[in-house]
Order: sequence, then structure tokens, then C-alpha cells
Amino acid sequence: MPIIDEQLRELEQFWTGSSHERLPSGAVLIVVPDVKLPPGWSRDSVTVRFLAPVGYPHAKPDCFWADPGLRLANQALPNAANESNPIPEVMNSGGIWFSWHAAQWNPNRDTLLTYVNVIQDRFRKAQ
Repeated sequence: MPIIDEQLRELEQFWTGSSHERLPSGAVLIVVPDVKLPPGWSRDSVTVRFLAPVGYPHAKPDCFWADPGLRLANQALPNAANESNPIPEVMNSGGIWFSWHAAQWNPNRDTLLTYVNVIQDRFRKAQ
């Protein structure tokens, strides 16, 4: 079984309601619902989406998208985010794009759950 299939199963067991969609390019769109947000955001939770790119795990996930309308508590757009960058290959994929990257990635150790932790780390910084 390919490593991505194992990691998708692990992620979907850990995050209730999470899902994935294989895209024509071979990338995989991963959807993680109900990611809790700390104070400082306009919502209590959000659904996030990210891509496992072709070549994963050697090609690491990069950037993520959150529900449309997500803002900081003061209604400002978060740093390193915008609303005009749709998810590649996904029709009508509006949302807030976060230019947020894993500082280090080891394909022999890191998993899709690791990248969800990277996303959660970004949300801990309400800026």
C-alpha cells in the first residue's frame, strides 16, 4: 500500500470527518473540518484544506486554505494570507489562502498529521 494511503487512513481516523479527493494531476486534496481556533480569530473553528503534492512525501505540503471570511478578531485579513488564490484543480475553491510552510520536512518521519500540526501552529499566532 502506498505511504500516502496509509497516512490518509491515519489522518481520517484521527480527525473525525476529514476526507480527501484525488485530483487529475495526482495530487490529493485533504479536507480537515472543525480545526479549533484560539482567541484572536473571528471564528471558533474552521475547515482547512491542503494538498499532498505529486511526489509526496518527498514533495512536502505547502500552504493551506481556510473557510471564506475567516478574519482576525479585529476583522483584519491575517498576515501572509489572501482571498484570491484558489486551490489548484478545484473548481469554486474560494477561501482564505495562507502562505505558510513547514520549516523543516523529513519524508522519512513527517506525515500528513505533521502538516496539520504546522497549520495549527499558524493558527496559534492570531496575526
